Amino acid sequence: MLKKILLSLITGVSVTTLAIAGCTAQQQDSAAEVQPPVLTAQTEAPTTTQPQERPGDVPYVPTPQPVVDAMLQVAKVGKNDILYDLGSGDGRIVVTAAQKYGTRGVGIDINPERIQEANANAQKAGVTDRVQFRQQDLFQTDLSEATVITLYLLPEVNQKLRPELLKLKPGTRIVSHAFDMGDWKPQQTLQVDGKTIYYWVVPKEVPANLR
Repeated sequence: MLKKILLSLITGVSVTTLAIAGCTAQQQDSAAEVQPPVLTAQTEAPTTTQPQERPGDVPYVPTPQPVVDAMLQVAKVGKNDILYDLGSGDGRIVVTAAQKYGTRGVGIDINPERIQEANANAQKAGVTDRVQFRQQDLFQTDLSEATVITLYLLPEVNQKLRPELLKLKPGTRIVSHAFDMGDWKPQQTLQVDGKTIYYWVVPKEVPANLR
């Protein structure tokens, strides 16, 4: 009889222990289900370690800020535009467009140091949600989604790019600092602080002399 009593007590304690343990596990699972995910803020600008595939087409010379402002004004950029800056350097054109007009922008540069610098500048300006910088060869870049393109290249580079620019959607706006497009005459030319700005709009029909 004593053995039966002891056995009953031991069994009861075991069942109670298991029940408590089961409840504790369920409570932990429930707590885990309602616990919100921990989000860590990005504290450093993204970097790239991709080696530069070939020398750049132009030397790096930043566009003065008054010229940047005038280029964006003549193109009438807005929040619904997608701006591509070819040879984006430190990213100032793309960053300024995002800051002032809410414009989405993509900077293209072949130099990884410039990409790192541009990403850092975008983060400082608080516009990383609207801009991106790609380490690419500008001649291998798909420009089809652009509504505005900005350039500060060289005459021969502009001429080489011209056939691709003329294939873009009619109405696409193109602004160049310092250099024109040869036979493709600009619709507007500006002088800002001694610098020249050229402005074109891609036509519906490309003139025969430009094909």
